[in-house]
Amino acid sequence: MKTNLTRLLFLVVVLITANTSVFAAKSAYYYQLKVYHLKTPAQEAVVDAYLKDAFLPALHRAGINSVGVFKPIAKDTAEQLIYVFIPFKKMDDFLKLNETLAKDKQYLEAGAGYINAAFDAAPYTRIESNLLKAFSAMPEFALPKLTTPKSERVYELRSYEAATEHLSTNKIGMFNDAELEIFTKLNFNAVFYGEVISGSKMPNLMYLTTFNNKADRDQHWGAFGAEYKKISDLPQYQHNVSKNVTLFIYPTDYSDI
Repeated sequence: MKTNLTRLLFLVVVLITANTSVFAAKSAYYYQLKVYHLKTPAQEAVVDAYLKDAFLPALHRAGINSVGVFKPIAKDTAEQLIYVFIPFKKMDDFLKLNETLAKDKQYLEAGAGYINAAFDAAPYTRIESNLLKAFSAMPEFALPKLTTPKSERVYELRSYEAATEHLSTNKIGMFNDAELEIFTKLNFNAVFYGEVISGSKMPNLMYLTTFNNKADRDQHWGAFGAEYKKISDLPQYQHNVSKNVTLFIYPTDYSDI
């Protein structure tokens, strides 16, 4: 009798543990990647002040503690860009963000110069927005573990466009099943991998890897080539990227990432 009871209790524990593991599976984050398009140094100064003194502190108060702000390493005399990475645990957090900001008195006061800018003195020319969903193989973002000062770091933002939605899904599957494992093995210090679910260059995916400096970046990609060759020639992964856009960026001094 005791033996049967013991077995029954053991089975109950196993079932509870299995169910707990299933329900404990992490839900995928949603990411917004905002891109400010600027024409003048004055606009850049206004947006920098707004992000540093108003926007990021407001997001922190709202429970979003890791916000990335980046600028291109290569300067463009015609246009300056500022990239803002915002992670959301749930889509609802993204949808309610503007409402949350509108109720934050500290934010409204600190960001008044930006928020109330006149029509003929706008702090930017346009704002571009990409909404992404994290890959299942890395459902949450990660903070890079680097040893150099922010000013020396090289972050690599890549966008892989595909000819069709089906082929883009295939490339995402390639990441989830094999490619992301290589990045992790070689310690690429990825911040995120995500499928663009709303943006101007769809269908595509984007990801951000980070390095101590340019030499560190080149060394990592050199090691990546041999590993990637093992999967890139597989017939099921052919023609799933039609365009690769690579951008080298660095974090601002007030960026959380």
